[in-house]
Amino acid sequence: MTDTVALDDLTERPREVAFPGSEPKTVRLSLDAGDEVPAHRHPERQIVIHLVSGRLDVRVDGESNVLEPGDLLRFDGKREVSPKAEEDSTALLVLAPRSDDE
Repeated sequence: MTDTVALDDLTERPREVAFPGSEPKTVRLSLDAGDEVPAHRHPERQIVIHLVSGRLDVRVDGESNVLEPGDLLRFDGKREVSPKAEEDSTALLVLAPRSDDE
């Protein structure tokens, strides 16, 4: 089975799952300038964030990672993450299940 979803069709804010019930979990995150997601973890996942538009400061364990459009950020979901939009921003997140050997 092949599925296609237009990123612009995912309109739930601040986040919407692109393919519900499928792995890896793929989420569109949309934040207005100044909005942020409280610090949290995804301990069973590996995370990739691709910034599509805007400017996003993603704090991972308190360390600032400022993303520009086209940037990718990868980190272990055991680490604490808190994204904050410096400008209106849209990002695509992939939360992949951790393999048993990690």
